[in-house]
Amino acid sequence: MPNASPEGPAVTGPAIQEPTLDEQIAAYQREYGDLDPQVEKVVSALGRLNRRMNVAYGRQVATLGISNAEWEVLKSLVLAGAPYRMGPGELAKRLGLTPAAMTHRIDRMASEGLVTRDRDENNRVRVIVELTDEGRTKWLEAMRMATDFEGDLLQDLSAEERAVLGELLIRVLRRVEHTQPDAGGRLTDLD
Repeated sequence: MPNASPEGPAVTGPAIQEPTLDEQIAAYQREYGDLDPQVEKVVSALGRLNRRMNVAYGRQVATLGISNAEWEVLKSLVLAGAPYRMGPGELAKRLGLTPAAMTHRIDRMASEGLVTRDRDENNRVRVIVELTDEGRTKWLEAMRMATDFEGDLLQDLSAEERAVLGELLIRVLRRVEHTQPDAGGRLTDLD
């Protein structure tokens, strides 16, 4: 996309390259001498990997006509198990959203035929969100695409390396979950 210039029309050209991890760490060490370069390399690599994977997943689900935000709802309903139903409040908590943001997301998804929203027959005050056949089809296709992408992503690692990497990442995740138990959601709503 062209960059706007205050002096005139848009300027086109090559995208600005992100510094390599080594360049980033060297700059950090220059500015903050107490930095542990091994820790920074791991954390920075994880951050970049997460960002790039989110972009790739977003592109994949976009080909299916859904957004990452909608994918998260579909995934939550599938994880709930058959009959793939949850209340909007439960969904909001699971996704770290405000009730208003969740309502907006459910409205959009219901209009697209991905979910239904009905009153609970046993408690007419309670609303139930349920995955539709169309929503499940989109979820399955997204899973097929993600499985291919993830297999390609890890193709250079042996089965043993994958197992070790998985265990190491789980240990780091447990530490974060232990020290930051409320960090599972978002700081702000994304849609």
